[in-house]
Amino acid sequence: MTDASQNFQTRPLSPHIGAEITGIDVDRLDDNTFGAVRQALFGNCMLVIRDQRLTPERQVEFSRRWGGLFVTPHLIPLPDNPYVLPVRNRGKTRTVTEHWHSDSMFAERPPAYTILHAQLLPEIGGDTMFANQYLAYERLSPGIKRMIEGMRFSYRSSSLANLVGEAASDGATHPIVRTHPETGRKALYLTTGQAARIEGMSDDESRLVLELLQGKCAQPDLVYRHRWRPGDLVMWDNRCTQHYAVHDYGEHERLLHRTTVTGERPV
Repeated sequence: MTDASQNFQTRPLSPHIGAEITGIDVDRLDDNTFGAVRQALFGNCMLVIRDQRLTPERQVEFSRRWGGLFVTPHLIPLPDNPYVLPVRNRGKTRTVTEHWHSDSMFAERPPAYTILHAQLLPEIGGDTMFANQYLAYERLSPGIKRMIEGMRFSYRSSSLANLVGEAASDGATHPIVRTHPETGRKALYLTTGQAARIEGMSDDESRLVLELLQGKCAQPDLVYRHRWRPGDLVMWDNRCTQHYAVHDYGEHERLLHRTTVTGERPV
């Protein structure tokens, strides 16, 4: 591959999460530069790479460098590319991403990484927020850590299935605290929109624990809010990051191309 490392630069986007990488074309990364991008993601939870011009096919090729690709059930990909999901404006009442979440936690092997490439954007609005779940866990009191150690939440794809009038998939159960396989750090791992209940607890008890923990997940100083620009490529590690897509742009057109990379079973 052509060497793309000459102008590689990284700068933090906020004190606790996110970095912007400049001076590279992800379509032409040599192996050394790809390794540097990978380490930057592990160190910052999410990355912004500006001014990219990827076709859907080239986005898939870049995504494959991170692992096998994940196909999200219930949602319709591009007609000629089963791995690229067009994220369009469905209207505020039909959005399923306007809450804090990690992607597709109803899967036995949820996505490790999500990659979004901006295509069409409203003139204002449509930001996406990201929150560091390593620090969300590390800030918990020892008593709360002891309480949730070993707890597992069950998840189903009900919100996506309801969106298209289909039956929910079987779902999966994952630990509330997971250990990242690359960094070895523990992170909170939960999602309000897909959660069913904690094993061994009632719905009411599960809801109380979920509300308690979700309040810890998105403290303002753990959050970076991304204002999209045309050509932005934004990617994040779902194993240590929650995100929230703000729908404040009415009926204006907004289109992102999404690819996701399959992860391992959370432990």
